[in-house]
Amino acid sequence: MSNFQNRHCLALSGGVGGAKLALGLSHVLPVDQLSIVVNTADDFDHMGLTICPDLDTVMYTLSDLASKTLGWGQQDETWEFLEALSRLGGEDWFQLGDRDMATHILRSDLLRKGKTLSEVTAQLCNSLGVKHPIYPMSDDKVSTQVKLKSGKTLSFQHYFVRDRCEPAVSGFQFQGMDQSVPSVGLTEALGRQDLGCILICPSNPFVSVDPILSLPGVQGLIDQSRAPTIAVSPIVAGLAIKGPAAKMMTELGMPQTVLSVAEHYQGRIDALVIDHVDLESKECIEALGLKVLVTNTVMKSLDDRTRLADDCLDFSAKINA
Repeated sequence: MSNFQNRHCLALSGGVGGAKLALGLSHVLPVDQLSIVVNTADDFDHMGLTICPDLDTVMYTLSDLASKTLGWGQQDETWEFLEALSRLGGEDWFQLGDRDMATHILRSDLLRKGKTLSEVTAQLCNSLGVKHPIYPMSDDKVSTQVKLKSGKTLSFQHYFVRDRCEPAVSGFQFQGMDQSVPSVGLTEALGRQDLGCILICPSNPFVSVDPILSLPGVQGLIDQSRAPTIAVSPIVAGLAIKGPAAKMMTELGMPQTVLSVAEHYQGRIDALVIDHVDLESKECIEALGLKVLVTNTVMKSLDDRTRLADDCLDFSAKINA
């Protein structure tokens, strides 16, 4: 991390996997050297509430409130509301915990009163003691739609939670993307003169990272930046550490490999971080014109998270040099 002194890191994150590396970064970088921008294309309205799953996962993780077993939701959660809702015949497929409900209710109330999602997120983070800034990718509504091989289209949470990722996918579209603008937090971070690294956390490339990179103007700002864009592969030894990324790759006709991840990001990143078990793919990835760091990318402990954060920052400093 010493090689990264006086530089700023912009981390682009989805949910559980991204939150792990975001936590590691928050432990090795001071508040003024880190911006965390989170996917909001999986946000949705449910039971009259605005639910922001990825934002909440990152926020709870950095506040040490996240469930240690699930990786999402809050630790020591109770489910009395959900049980009562089920008895009344309500939609109980999306797990709304009692503690979690307070976040959704307050957020929804503040949004109705005219605050932006960025303002609401800052207020929630401040209340939970989160020091490092967390920004939504946009204050505008973008909705991931999952196109199925059956010809149907599902909103992401219906595919991901209600249907448990079982339907075969054929592609994705981001409803409202053309009318959206990046959040101020995202554009300001990309415009910083001291920006030393744009780090894509090990999140799902298709439904967590692509929405951020697809925001109008964002790729252009990334291309203009002198900072290297580095992605951490969410695929290790042909498997996704968390979530349906590997299953999606198969259904999209892509091999479940780190090389496929590199090919997906080719032209948009400068380097890829892969795990030791995928060392044999290093030369093929480098043949695509990408730099490669081989290290331990499986984050089981806080030490793993901070070590990977340090490795990524040192790698970016070497690229800058």
